Amino acid sequence: MERAYLEDLVVGDEAWSAETFELERDEIVAFARRWDPQPFHLDEEAAKASIFGGLTASSAHLFAIQCRLALTVDPLLAVLAGLGNDGLELLLPTRPGDRLRLLRRVVSKRESKTKPDRGIVQIGHEIVNQHGEVVCRALGRIMVARRGRGRS
Repeated sequence: MERAYLEDLVVGDEAWSAETFELERDEIVAFARRWDPQPFHLDEEAAKASIFGGLTASSAHLFAIQCRLALTVDPLLAVLAGLGNDGLELLLPTRPGDRLRLLRRVVSKRESKTKPDRGIVQIGHEIVNQHGEVVCRALGRIMVARRGRGRS
């Protein structure tokens, strides 16, 4: 897969993940049991009685899926480090059997003020289900290498 450096990125560019991720019931429950043991992530009867009306994946699980799918977006960004997210909006529940895909959008970019070999890029991510519905959205910041620049 081709690498995209800071100079290659254009604000507004969009690209889709090459892969989809299918949520499986057992994986939702196993992830929740370990990381977010809420009844609506663990137990189908409790989930039916919740505001979700059924079993749903946790936000932490969706973030992990976002990270995984981001590695299948072409071109792969020349990421040096993640710098954080400005929130994760959960718009719709994600359920067993949902097939998820990631849309990456370059929101902004700038050269580092102190390190000439890198820059800061703001990336918008949307996870979309098999119906074309955006189920969650996040805005993150990453440090991206500049082409042909030595590290300082």
